Amino acid sequence: MLNESDVLEVLDLLEGAGAVAWVDGGWGVDALIGKTTRIHSDLDLVVLSDQLGVVRDALVEAGFTKVLRDRLPTALAVADSAGREIDLHPIAGSSREGGQQLLPGGERFHYPAPATGTIGGRQVPCVDAATQVQCHLGYEATDKDRQDMARLHAGTGVGLPPDYMPAP
Repeated sequence: MLNESDVLEVLDLLEGAGAVAWVDGGWGVDALIGKTTRIHSDLDLVVLSDQLGVVRDALVEAGFTKVLRDRLPTALAVADSAGREIDLHPIAGSSREGGQQLLPGGERFHYPAPATGTIGGRQVPCVDAATQVQCHLGYEATDKDRQDMARLHAGTGVGLPPDYMPAP
């Protein structure tokens, strides 16, 4: 599990190493809403592909030495001895313009430049609301996904596809 201070610690660590990262997934939803809404088992981060070595080195130095899933160039999930998990989503691009994540099968997913959210009272770069919705398409949604999307809709007004719309 990761709490707000864990997230901010990882962001500070990566920034100190000279790496760019923006928050995605459940923590990204919470950042856009501006408050922590649930317990999070991991931290999803969009990182620049050309900085992946720096990111990995910084995380290893901080104790994130266990590789949980290596699906590079699409994603890499690591954990520390306390069980805190970080899921990296490398993109080719820049933080000013966003970039492309290479998906299995050669397809690409575009992450726009980061929006600004809030975690623990501090502004952080995060994936924008419309892209958060796009990231939740194309697979069978879990209850957690539906709850996250409902909170995102309520907190930001972002439109949701019919499968995610709350029942009237």
